[in-house]
Amino acid sequence: MSDRTPLAALWSHVVDNLRTRISADAYERWFSSLFLTEINEGRARLVVPDAIHKLWIEMNYLPPLGESFKAITGINPLLELECSGDTPQQLGPAPARRARAVKAQLPAAPVVPPPLPARKIPPPPTAIPELELEPEPELETSAEETIPGDEGSITHRHTFKSFVVGANNQFAHAAAMAVAQRPARAYNPLFLHGGTGLGKTHLMHAIGAHIRDTRPKARVLYITSEDFTNQFINALQDHSLPKFRKRFRQADVLLIDDIQFLAGKERSQEEFFHTFNALFDGNKQVVLSSDCPPAEMRNLESRLASRFEWGMMAEVTPPDEETRVAILRKRAESLRVEVPSNVIDYLASRIRSNVRRLHGALFRVASWVSLHGPITMIQTEDLLRDLLQEESKKNITIDRIQKAIAESFDIRLADMTSRKRPANIAFARQVAMYLARELTGSSYQEIGQAFGGRDHGTIMHACRSVDSKLKTQEALRLRLEGLVTNLRRSS
Repeated sequence: MSDRTPLAALWSHVVDNLRTRISADAYERWFSSLFLTEINEGRARLVVPDAIHKLWIEMNYLPPLGESFKAITGINPLLELECSGDTPQQLGPAPARRARAVKAQLPAAPVVPPPLPARKIPPPPTAIPELELEPEPELETSAEETIPGDEGSITHRHTFKSFVVGANNQFAHAAAMAVAQRPARAYNPLFLHGGTGLGKTHLMHAIGAHIRDTRPKARVLYITSEDFTNQFINALQDHSLPKFRKRFRQADVLLIDDIQFLAGKERSQEEFFHTFNALFDGNKQVVLSSDCPPAEMRNLESRLASRFEWGMMAEVTPPDEETRVAILRKRAESLRVEVPSNVIDYLASRIRSNVRRLHGALFRVASWVSLHGPITMIQTEDLLRDLLQEESKKNITIDRIQKAIAESFDIRLADMTSRKRPANIAFARQVAMYLARELTGSSYQEIGQAFGGRDHGTIMHACRSVDSKLKTQEALRLRLEGLVTNLRRSS
């Protein structure tokens, strides 16, 4: 007779299933010290050793963990992670088996547009009656009725309280707050757009969490456009379109992330067009996010683009340095780890591309502090060397390279895109092409477009030619090293 409790036995089955979905190293590092304390009404509560475990699991392992629960119990519960201990305290030294977590890899991020001037925020509508949502019928919690992307996908980690407001996102934050407080009465649809990792998804989760907390009977659905498309395709294959349409068109609030990926998918666009109309005509709230405004989406039907512009469009731009400092301080506080102020300032000054990279850098530093104690600037630079090198590439643009080369080689900036072929101009142009390839990570096609529409073969030839000269011409190599150093210092 086993002396394990039912919860311990259930958790044993769940982790056995989880081991088939993640590596043995990941399991040993992040899950070997977890235990299940409660499961009921579609929720499961797990205790983790510290805030580092909590954040990393939430960032990387919630989907496979949820799938393992579903495989064992038949439902995909809302997962709640709690740190052991009732009162916040600074993270102390952790067991040696967690040392490998310091080298956790950070996700790459695309180049983001430069900050735009702050916009005046229009006041949210006032004196508007509260939205009366229709009573929600009881939903079955069987595996057949549970669809990925339902309200269980909304995380409590992304709330308005944890969102740092700055000049770059003040307008979007105000619009999101208005929608959360008055769904379908303030701005409908709300369209959030901006570069990767700037907080659009955070605002969408905050809207969903606020509405779900204040209106428990509201059907709040969050999903990415990719998942919407995949579920639509599955519904076509399984002949279950009525069920698919009922789920989405009966939502009170529908939040769809990364809507730009709907472009080019004709059948999915057609289905979403009718879903959007059904929700809008039924006075239901729609919130969308994208990396660009509707007018800039290629292969998006004009009738959809026009509907996306019906309500409020709010842009999120990269944060300024003061806002980045505030973001880092707030996240360090949530991790319950003390990071020196000079390290905070250093991270804020060096990582400018997006908030996600900023969080990733701080997490790496927090892991170090939790394992080894106080961190110095030299240790910080060594720990983040790869990230800072990648960040330097993000801040150097082809335009800046062209200007720097034009000044250094004493030619006109217009010569970079012209068809002139004098030797001095042609060589300077080749050097600029070579540096654009080395420092920005742009494709040959992208570089060719920036140099007057040249084809990729021309760019490849230029890169090979300059690379060959650098191997034999010491003066040229030193000259380019100086140019690169100046570009990185001013980035």
